[in-house]
Amino acid sequence: QDKLKFSMGAENESAVTEFILEGFSGLDQSLQLFLSLVLLLMYLTTVMGNATIILLVCVDHRLQTPMYFFISNLAFLEIWFTSSTSIKLLVILASGSRTISLSSCFAQSYFYFALGYTEFALLVAMSFDRYVAVCQPLRYAAIMKPQLCIHLVAAAWVTGFTLFSYRLVLLCKLIFCGSNKIHHFFCDNSPLYKLSCSDTSLLWRADSVLVPVVILGSLCFTLAFYMGILFCILRLPAASGRKKAFTTCSSHLTTLAIAYGSCIALYVCPSKDVSSETNTVVALLNTVLYPFLNPFIYSLRNRTVILALNKATACATAQL
Repeated sequence: QDKLKFSMGAENESAVTEFILEGFSGLDQSLQLFLSLVLLLMYLTTVMGNATIILLVCVDHRLQTPMYFFISNLAFLEIWFTSSTSIKLLVILASGSRTISLSSCFAQSYFYFALGYTEFALLVAMSFDRYVAVCQPLRYAAIMKPQLCIHLVAAAWVTGFTLFSYRLVLLCKLIFCGSNKIHHFFCDNSPLYKLSCSDTSLLWRADSVLVPVVILGSLCFTLAFYMGILFCILRLPAASGRKKAFTTCSSHLTTLAIAYGSCIALYVCPSKDVSSETNTVVALLNTVLYPFLNPFIYSLRNRTVILALNKATACATAQL
């Protein structure tokens, strides 16, 4: 039975004080348990992989460069981004506890979008860094100074959390007095707004403008830098150099395709004909699969990172 708590308002109307997340409720219990184990393994791998990257960048001087500074910030962000949705999803699948309070739901929605914007901004900064490294190698040290890197990262974090603060303010003013079932595994904007009894037009308008601008704008900048990298690669004299550069860029673009593709499908051009189950699966690509792949794509396949990891492992073993 649905757990619904009520508080009586001034006009004797019942107001919902918690929601029920209905994501994956149609699956068999055994299948939900299996999915929870798979997601738990992916979540732990994501956290441990990104934490390893952060630790290696901090302790190994070879990794204290602009590129790995951006990657370590991305790794830190990925831990929080996937945690904002995955922990509750694991609880839902493993224990069946689907309720979430209004305040927790609003906080989850805010952090999901704020961290998402920050991630896109960091990806633009990282693509700019790679563009300068490949196309302007002699000026790289002069352009990518530590101060510029710190300013770019700080701007990404501050802008993301400031820009989406309007969501938290407006969400707290909404009244929910009807159904409390959210047909998703987290408090996404569309299923949450549809449950409100108050006027959500301002939130719809703000999201319909800001979210697509953030996603498509950052995508255009990222693709522009990668196109510049591609033209520089094609002018490289050595075939081996071109192959290595193509391999690196193709793996990066694969993860970008997952992140941007899922966000475009969900927020830029959502289809009314697509079922909530399909949207839930697409959202999993963005909240679980993409953070899971990032440590391997950006760092753990890199020779310098592998050497640093081997060195750290050898030092830890020697101390034992």
